[in-house]
Amino acid sequence: MELGWLLWGAAVLLLLHVLMELSPAVNFAVRIGFYCLLCLVSSALTAPVCLLVNGGRTVKNMKIIKTAVKTFKYLFGLRFEVKGLENFNVDGPAIIVSNHQSILDMMGLMEILPDNCAQVAKKELMYAGTVGLIIYLGGVIFINRKSTSSAKMVMSEVAKTMASDKVKVWVYPEGTRNCTGDLLPFKKGAFYLAVQAQVPVIPVVYSSFTTFYNPKKHLFTSGKIKVEVLPPIETKGLTPDDVTDLTDRCFRTMRETLFRLSGRPS
Repeated sequence: MELGWLLWGAAVLLLLHVLMELSPAVNFAVRIGFYCLLCLVSSALTAPVCLLVNGGRTVKNMKIIKTAVKTFKYLFGLRFEVKGLENFNVDGPAIIVSNHQSILDMMGLMEILPDNCAQVAKKELMYAGTVGLIIYLGGVIFINRKSTSSAKMVMSEVAKTMASDKVKVWVYPEGTRNCTGDLLPFKKGAFYLAVQAQVPVIPVVYSSFTTFYNPKKHLFTSGKIKVEVLPPIETKGLTPDDVTDLTDRCFRTMRETLFRLSGRPS
């Protein structure tokens, strides 16, 4: 009976392998499905460790989460080439802004996430099963993107937390995923926050995923991701009137870097 089940299992795996080789759509669906399952299982296994080690919700749990997620890249054949990590070494809190391409961004985030850094994420992620639980335990700051007033209140509290706890905050200023190989216009919330708290903005740029990941083309293969942490942009002395200029300056710098890292003309 056991031999029969083994033979059936082997046959199913062989058939799945053949379909993945023949059909990009099947290959994409299987790899994405495996990624989502891996996130759920890893979160379920990591959550008890976070509770035992740190006792509950705290940004300190990100060290544990980071250790787990950094193993994912080996399963998907992804390689990271990182430059500029020394630019995270600012004295005190900071706002970190980066481009946001896909659900795979979590691997890139955890590859370089500095200590004592909280991320800002949409509130809906809180209800994503064990993944919602683990990011809650990791001290992720949830905002309601549908309510401007609610988001402003949260960001105001974030500014106070940055000042009191000396934490860095990671924000995706595009506001949503964008796998086009370019940047969407930046929302100004992160830059208002930086000016309000008088803390530097640290831009982080990941090269385009389009050579190995493209949902529209059902493409998901192995690949290399170049990452560059750019020098901090100071905000001391800036006022809310300077936010638009600060946003535009950061956008231009990150866009030029994105094109350079991705090997395409600006």
